[in-house]
Amino acid sequence: MSTRAATFGNSGRRARRAKRVPFVAVVGAGGAIDEETAKLATRVGELIAERGCILFTGGRGGVMKAASRGARRAGGRVVGILPGADAAEANQYVEIAIATGLGEARNAVIATAADAMIAVGGEFGTLSEIAFALKLGKRVVVLASAWRNVPGTVRARDAAHAVAMALAGAAKARPRRRGR
Repeated sequence: MSTRAATFGNSGRRARRAKRVPFVAVVGAGGAIDEETAKLATRVGELIAERGCILFTGGRGGVMKAASRGARRAGGRVVGILPGADAAEANQYVEIAIATGLGEARNAVIATAADAMIAVGGEFGTLSEIAFALKLGKRVVVLASAWRNVPGTVRARDAAHAVAMALAGAAKARPRRRGR
């Protein structure tokens, strides 16, 4: 097959690329979380799925598990970027487990892969994810987070507001190509 045929197809017209849905990361504490934080993270996951987006998390417990549960219950797709080398470490709601073997450095992978990020609660690992995302120019929305005063983040009133702001930021971060 010639290069022209591979690139332009048999008709000679450029093939259209499929529209990629936004990837939204939800980050937060990986350990035990209180009931209110779990409810918020679950609702955020549900809303991300309902909007047709793909949820990215660190794939383990706490906020990551709650958001993953919400997304899966709403019929969404969940990608877990794991710190260890064993995909079996993922929580039961993760559909696609990516074992990195990078430890906490996997936070940079999450921030890079996502089009926008929502921090629900969180600890110091969450702060590193926020910092990576901000450095990369991504929209970072904070919801019930100790990191709400980090310059460059946007505060959300509730789960619906957080998802709406994240998606607005994701749309700006991924400019659409106009006709050719």
